[in-house]
Amino acid sequence: MPQNMDELQARRQYVRRRQKHVFSIVSAALVAAFVISLLFVTGVVGNRKHAAPSARPNFGAPSVCAPAAQDGQPAKYLQPSIVRVRVLNGTKFVGFARAVGGALENREFQITDILNYKSNAIERTTIYYGVNAINQAYTVNANFNDAKMVMDNRQDDLIDVVVGASFDDLTPKKSTPTVNTQIASINGCTPIDKVDKGKLPAVTMPYQG
Repeated sequence: MPQNMDELQARRQYVRRRQKHVFSIVSAALVAAFVISLLFVTGVVGNRKHAAPSARPNFGAPSVCAPAAQDGQPAKYLQPSIVRVRVLNGTKFVGFARAVGGALENREFQITDILNYKSNAIERTTIYYGVNAINQAYTVNANFNDAKMVMDNRQDDLIDVVVGASFDDLTPKKSTPTVNTQIASINGCTPIDKVDKGKLPAVTMPYQG
């Protein structure tokens, strides 16, 4: 009898330990889910207020129209694999740029680098581009619903995407325009031949050195 009682007690202790272990795992998972949800709900990450479409085209920033091809045909969205993109984290949250860069790479964009931006207090995701990469910038922008496009005086075709606090997620792939369809230029944009290129902002080192 004592032996049977010892075995029964041991089984009960084992069951209690298992229950505590399972409870600890479930509690930790719930806490993690709550913290992540709280970040989004309070606007610390993926601020819905910032991500909401603005009534102003290009979120109030000056914009440039997508230029027509040399044969006069309307500008077309490009194959992502020929668009070079550098992704920079403009927030204090570690891993933001890497997550966005990985998502863009899955969409076949050519990711050249993933870095931290010179500031970690960027509110609006911003796409920087030069005069020789307007259509590339529009192609990248079609994958975002929170980004503004800003032209600077760079002469190469590299696109910089600075991820800001407004970022929530990429536009669903099924909702992005297909390759070789006509680019929808931003309302109120300026034709490239009307842009005063001497007044474009200068390119500076955009990342932490």
